[in-house]
Amino acid sequence: MVWTGTWVSDRLGIELAGDDELRGLLGLALRRNPKRAHLLVSGVLGKHVPQLPSVVHGHGVTLGRRVRALLGPEEAARAVVLGYAETATALGHAVADGLETAPYLHSTRRPVASVPSAGGFEESHSHATSHLLLPEDPAFFDRGGEAGRGPLVLVDDEFSTGNTVLNTLRDLHARHPRDHYVIVALVDMRAAGDAGRLAAFAEETGACVDVVAHVRGTVRLPEDVLARGLRLVEEQDGRTADPLVPCAPAVAPVRLELGWPAGLPDGGRHGFTPDHRARLREALPAMAARIVDGLGGPEQAGRVLVLGFEELMYAPLVLARALEEAGLDVRFSTTTRSPVLAVDDPGYAIRTRLAFPAHDDPADGPGERYAYNVADGGFDTVLAVVDSAADTPALHAPGGLLAQLATAAPRVALAVVPAHTPVPRTPDRQEPPVLPAPLRGPDFSSYEPDDVGWLLQDLSAVRLEAPVEEREEAVQRGGAHYAESLPVEYQPTEEYQELYRDALAGSAARIARAVGTVTELVLAERSPRPVLVSLARAGTPVGVLMRRWARHRHGTELPHYAVSIVRGRGIDANALRWLAAHHDPADVVFVDGWTGKGAITRELADALAGFPGFDPEIAVLADPGSCVRTYGTREDFLIPSACLNSTVSGLISRTVLRDDLVGPHDYHGAKFYRELSGSDVSRDFVAAVEDRFDEVADAVDQQVKEAASADRAPTWEGWAAVERISEEQGIHDVNLVKPGVGETTRVLLRRVPWKILARRGAGADLAHIRLLAEQRGVPVEERDDLPYTCVGLIHPRYTRGATGADGKAVGSA
Repeated sequence: MVWTGTWVSDRLGIELAGDDELRGLLGLALRRNPKRAHLLVSGVLGKHVPQLPSVVHGHGVTLGRRVRALLGPEEAARAVVLGYAETATALGHAVADGLETAPYLHSTRRPVASVPSAGGFEESHSHATSHLLLPEDPAFFDRGGEAGRGPLVLVDDEFSTGNTVLNTLRDLHARHPRDHYVIVALVDMRAAGDAGRLAAFAEETGACVDVVAHVRGTVRLPEDVLARGLRLVEEQDGRTADPLVPCAPAVAPVRLELGWPAGLPDGGRHGFTPDHRARLREALPAMAARIVDGLGGPEQAGRVLVLGFEELMYAPLVLARALEEAGLDVRFSTTTRSPVLAVDDPGYAIRTRLAFPAHDDPADGPGERYAYNVADGGFDTVLAVVDSAADTPALHAPGGLLAQLATAAPRVALAVVPAHTPVPRTPDRQEPPVLPAPLRGPDFSSYEPDDVGWLLQDLSAVRLEAPVEEREEAVQRGGAHYAESLPVEYQPTEEYQELYRDALAGSAARIARAVGTVTELVLAERSPRPVLVSLARAGTPVGVLMRRWARHRHGTELPHYAVSIVRGRGIDANALRWLAAHHDPADVVFVDGWTGKGAITRELADALAGFPGFDPEIAVLADPGSCVRTYGTREDFLIPSACLNSTVSGLISRTVLRDDLVGPHDYHGAKFYRELSGSDVSRDFVAAVEDRFDEVADAVDQQVKEAASADRAPTWEGWAAVERISEEQGIHDVNLVKPGVGETTRVLLRRVPWKILARRGAGADLAHIRLLAEQRGVPVEERDDLPYTCVGLIHPRYTRGATGADGKAVGSA
């Protein structure tokens, strides 16, 4: 038989070397991904290649039994298992099955705001990088009894560079340190240098780190493999077309009722215990019998593919295994987010590709999803198994998954597993206490009491400030999150303050026009009595101004609150609980100052997934990233409130989220810098803009009229530009690229900047940027091709030694 990696190997020079079984387990394909050219395609994982369910499950169980033998019965009884989304969710489950007594959790990209995050990490080479850990039981990672926390078993399908595992280990060890980690994978493909980094972590922490893999080997890559791979994908795209038929199926899919046990989780997204495992095993024969009856018996069903759904792999897998045991000719695979080139060649691992729109309203926005090796697979029946969150009109629409499956098989059936809705639990299982009322000035903030209520806790007495250089090093090394400390407040020079005053005088009317426009759009399209909820801190001056516009123009007093949202950690769930208890969530309108690449826009959508009724659409003053549809302008111009820190934001610090300061029933924290009152311009800023309201009223009316008939759908151009800049500059991390005037200012005030990209001829909007860059020794590179006025680049490989003795940023070379 032809090895399914031959096609790629012959064209790109990629080689697999290792155990004799390696080529039997792995083939090769090409990713549609600018970060990595190749994809190792497992034949036994049940993701891209349909396989016997007993083979898929059996490989994981075997690995679990090896881990049990390694740990011994006592330590195995104290272990917890963590799997990686999306490809290894079922593999991790199967490893836990092999361990027999271990609870299981897998990472997820589906946030639930009511469940506090127990950690998160980045998968740098992936097309969708952010992973969340959302156990329903807050004590999940603390299992182990009197002897302390037991071993943590991390399961992934392949162990290639070790970056993802190291990111996970660092995050979890900082939160839940333990003595023993076991890394489990079907294939261990690390080079010698990568193995050394895991050993260094073990030496640094004093923990034992073991690796258990089915086979071992290495991938040998030519130096120019990425560029050659991208060119090859482009060439193939020019020769082939996807076999897509965007029409409804001729025959409606058969919907099968499973009889899924009430209260049984659909998988390990929020935790899966040994009791859950026992309940599922008991229920499987009856569910399999219902499926067989619904398909008309084994002969009418014919050759069956059970097709799972992205992270939902385990439930479809064990259903397929039960059908196999009942005598059906069955294979198993799942849909995926991963964009991969399909080539119809025996020496290529991905022969066919079905593409369809996402159908579970994903938090990171719409996009394509894929099912590989289904078309031309010889299947008589495809049984799609999804959870109830994904059983949407988009699933059934022409061109949706079910319609695409109908082009690949004569018969399509659908089974829906109830999506598990976690109930937040506290360690003592008590009901959450009543939340305190919002903080208001003058006790907290320099704004008028009615201007804003802060759904925060006051941490003014706690020392939280650290030098920018120390914070940057800690964040980039993975030892801290940026929200766990505060930067030392920048004290502007007289020259800089003069630039701020000039900027305010020159842009007050433009800001007033944008404030009026976005407020009128909110009143017309969102709610006649909106509850403004600004995202602290950049959104708060905008929320204050929107409230002032509604009062000035309409005599309406709008409620306004400020809440905390933290990238990678989500929005303050307790603040949302307070809002839901005191206002109709449908009236809540989230407000921010501007969009950059849209990270917070996506973060908010993720965070609100568990809070029905809240609209995740943000209203912003300026939307240069084209990330929202409710905005005052899409120009990237200087909003003077971005020039300063707390002294233009009510003397309130950035928000803080740290486990030792913020408990499960606390709001996120912030500080009130009363000592800076002599420099405060918060009220002056609001007054200067409010004074221009009458002057811009006619222009606002005209702008709103034009906006009402315009196509304001987000294009996410900013995100695409940031990804391009990240790759062009060799940074390979979109979190270190901050687009727009506001975000670039933040880089210079709070982070360790590497360099600034500036649109040639930007003029006065960049005067303060150039001054700050000069003061910090940061180069400014003029560009003609920027979609933004400027872009700030955070130092991508920062250590304090990289800045020199004066603390200034290094050069960009």
